[in-house]
Amino acid sequence: MHYVKAKGIFTSDYGINLYRGCTHGCIYCDSRSDIYQLNHKFEDIEVKENAVELLKRELVRRKPFMVVTGAMTDPYVPIEKRLKHVRKCLEVIYRYGYGFSCLTKSDLILRDLDLLKKINEKSKVVVQITLTTADDDLCRLIEPNVCPTSRRVEVLERLNENGIPAVVWLSPILPHINDSEENINSILDYCIDTNVKGVLNLEMGLSLREGNREYFYKKLDENFPGLKDRYIDEFGDSNFIYSKNNRKLKGIIKDRCQRNGMLYKQEDIFDYVYEFPSNSVQSRLF
Repeated sequence: MHYVKAKGIFTSDYGINLYRGCTHGCIYCDSRSDIYQLNHKFEDIEVKENAVELLKRELVRRKPFMVVTGAMTDPYVPIEKRLKHVRKCLEVIYRYGYGFSCLTKSDLILRDLDLLKKINEKSKVVVQITLTTADDDLCRLIEPNVCPTSRRVEVLERLNENGIPAVVWLSPILPHINDSEENINSILDYCIDTNVKGVLNLEMGLSLREGNREYFYKKLDENFPGLKDRYIDEFGDSNFIYSKNNRKLKGIIKDRCQRNGMLYKQEDIFDYVYEFPSNSVQSRLF
């Protein structure tokens, strides 16, 4: 871990990244890719030491919107337990009447359930949880340093019990590893049981760009002997690869989401996440 003093807090789409790098150890993480020009070891997390002050400065002078985080780095990496950057930002977001959404794999988000409930009552919260496999043993191989799927489902249950809407990212789906009908249907069962608002799957596959590809193949050699050679034979040096079951599995998601009232189209889910409610307490002040 190391600290930097950042000049700004928001990305072009009003996302924030409090950290850069991650210690969850997910074998497929696209954030390792060279295109992001990370100038330090991926596991050496960069902490924006002035993030809370920057956020407060920006929110004081803007009309309310949804503050979103988690696109590049899970905000609930283990050091968040000690630093409490996310929690401090949530306090600022609540104070100034903004909405909040994050993408995470971690049950540490339950630490902040009290603040999430308060923000949701005042404006809006959407929690986005990644689920890739229904098998906890497989989860520990491909996402080794974060809570397993069964615990994430418990998080979804707690959110539902407290009236906080959730979206599940059903991705990435790795060819020959978790791209089975059984796995997809089991994850969808979890989504239905916990009353999630939507299920997002961009494609049944993953990105394998330089920087990420080398790490992924190293982990395949360690955990799935022989599978790397199969990937190379099938996909060559493609930056984006797709499961041969792509169409069938996406059809299953569409069908089951339609039958159970869950969003599944990318544009509909993103519209839902980013739409700030017009009847919120803060919006009535402007």
